[in-house]
Amino acid sequence: MAIEVIPLGPILGAEVRGIDVSRPVPVALFAEIEAAFNRHAVLIFPEQPVSDEQQLAFSRLFGPLEVNPNYAGAKMRLRPDVADISNLDAEGRVLARTDPRNLFNLGNQLWHTDSSFKRIPAKCSLLSARELPSSGGETEFADMRAAWDALPPARKCELHGLAVEHSIFRSRSRIGFADFNDDVFKQLPPVPQALVRNHPASGRTSLYLASHASHVIGWPVEEGRALIEELIAFATQPQFVYRHRWTVGDLVIWDNRCTMHRGRPYDDTQRRVLHRTTVADRTSTLEQEGLVKLPAA
Repeated sequence: MAIEVIPLGPILGAEVRGIDVSRPVPVALFAEIEAAFNRHAVLIFPEQPVSDEQQLAFSRLFGPLEVNPNYAGAKMRLRPDVADISNLDAEGRVLARTDPRNLFNLGNQLWHTDSSFKRIPAKCSLLSARELPSSGGETEFADMRAAWDALPPARKCELHGLAVEHSIFRSRSRIGFADFNDDVFKQLPPVPQALVRNHPASGRTSLYLASHASHVIGWPVEEGRALIEELIAFATQPQFVYRHRWTVGDLVIWDNRCTMHRGRPYDDTQRRVLHRTTVADRTSTLEQEGLVKLPAA
């Protein structure tokens, strides 16, 4: 038995058919999935109405799972290893627009890569669509390998070896959110990440950017922020982007090491429920790129 991999464009994304991920995946079949993942960076598995336990089991094939902090301090609706990408409270009611959790979630509409604000960031994320609004709420993905390839050679030389400070507080400050659970400040201090990294599975080079990126370490803050914004704008041009329009039952996996993504607006008076599992990378980007010694932040 072999899967069918259908590319969704010349650069990024593919649809995978011929597998039921709610059941144990044979080793040989997972090798095919992993090869498609390493090539296409975003995989769409349609018609996969998985439970949380089934999603967790499939996710563990890619590596160790992250546990999600309680950012806003309110009662959590889901278990800690399943991120609640929804507009519901712990009792299943739609959040009021003024609820701090709704404001926090608006940060997902900024271009970002999951967990770049952790010393060991995310390898990949898997998002399962459980309930959807009548329109809107798409997710866009940008291929950072293709963006790197398109940069002029002189620009590439300027960027190699740079490190950037990342923080969840940087991205949420941009949308006016400050109501963090006090424990989060201790759990998630700012961390440095490489600006340019090798994507080990494909051997290609990738930019590593996000709304969590604050400034270039060792540069004047505003000069570094200008560079980050310039590169994000460059990397999210239409030719580098795939937009996914969700259907209930979709399971989407993306490679956080070489993509950025963002959610699009929707009518938040309607229920939108997606469950995300996140797989941690093997080590920090600084260790991967040999940038252990850095100037002061």
